[in-house]
Order: sequence, then C-alpha cells, then structure tokens
Amino acid sequence: MRETLVLNASFEPLSTVTLRRAVVLVLQEKAVVEHAHPRLRVRAATVDLPLPRVIRLSRYVRVPFRRQAPWSRRGVLVRDRHRCAYCGRRATTVDHVVPRSHGGGDTWLNTVASCAEDNHRKADRTPEQAGMRLLRTPYEPSPSDALVLALGGVGRESLPDWLAVPA
Repeated sequence: MRETLVLNASFEPLSTVTLRRAVVLVLQEKAVVEHAHPRLRVRAATVDLPLPRVIRLSRYVRVPFRRQAPWSRRGVLVRDRHRCAYCGRRATTVDHVVPRSHGGGDTWLNTVASCAEDNHRKADRTPEQAGMRLLRTPYEPSPSDALVLALGGVGRESLPDWLAVPA
C-alpha cells in the first residue's frame, strides 16, 4: 500500500511510495521527513525515525509536465471519497453520466462514484432521463491533487494544512 507522499525539492507532489521505500530514502539522506505521524516511530538498533507521512527529496528532480491526472476507476472512487453521487451512500462502482452507448467516455467529467443500486437503477440513461439528481458535479483533479487524494482516508486527516485538497 502506498501511504507516503513524496514531494520534489520544490515542494510539488511527485508520487506516493510505500512506507518502507520512504524510510530507505530518508536513511540514505535522499529525502527529509516533512510531516510525520504524531505518535508512531520507526526504531532499530541505531535508528530512531518518526513514521513519515510526507517526505521531500533533497535534490530537485526534473519531471515532464503533466497537464492532467490519468483517469482510472480507482481514481474516480478516491476523488468522490467512495460516496455515491446520487444518494450519498458507500459507492462501489463507477457510473458514466452520459452512458458509453450514447457517446460518453471514460473521462473525469463524465464519471462519478455510484452505489450498485443507483448504477443499476440509472442503467443506460442519463440522470435526467432516469429522474436522478447528482449530489455533486464531477471535476477533474490536478495531478498533484490526485496524488494527495491517493493517500486515502486514513492519511488525509493527518496531513498538514498546506497540503489540503478541496472537498
């Protein structure tokens, strides 16, 4: 599970890595801990290190510009915080606002998280045709927002305010 956010030396989000990889980067002095878990620590015979939640690389890494975050089903569920866009209950599927059979594609603005019941009830229709209302409008997260959202529910509350992602 990827649970540590990696920032470039310029503080821009780059990726998420496993806790083990984050500790290795810090021990090799390739990164510094910017934000740690308040109570947990990694301890060994010669090491006592706070459990990293956010690390920053010591040297700047040039990254090709990415205009948009890549679309994925998991990304849509994470973006919508696993809440159904029609009823607000726990979402397990992704629904196309404009169905694929009507020309709708796999894009951030055409997909929302949905519970199985509402996805089945909407079927091969638009929300207007099905008489259903979207509780929130789908949006396209920036690549950096997508990385912070990918940390999941457990990690976001413990992140510093300067890394907050709009709800």
